[in-house]
Amino acid sequence: VQLMESGGGFVQTGGSLRLSCVASGDIFGINTMAWYRQVPGQGRDFVAVISSGGSTKYDDSVKGRFTISSDSAKDTVFLQMNNLKPEDTAVYYCNADLSDRPSRWRDYWGQGTQVTVSS
Repeated sequence: VQLMESGGGFVQTGGSLRLSCVASGDIFGINTMAWYRQVPGQGRDFVAVISSGGSTKYDDSVKGRFTISSDSAKDTVFLQMNNLKPEDTAVYYCNADLSDRPSRWRDYWGQGTQVTVSS
């Protein structure tokens, strides 16, 4: 199983970016897909999560600016990021809680995509 992110880049304050993450491989089911972010020298922080049923949860720092969505048929999760701020600068990681064989559920991570917001 692999998670592949795309869509990172460089934007000015107030700009927008849309991140995508595709899960591929032997996937029997997906429980949740989420986005985390990490700044050098710090831990990996939760950003947003979406369940297989469509329920969403956000960190307070991104509420009202970021929207997580998914295309379950394509095992893909998106993160629409609007009104970006310099403090959103980080490497963004995709995470999935999924079944890669019957009765086994595991956490998988993507390789990360850099988002840089200039002031």
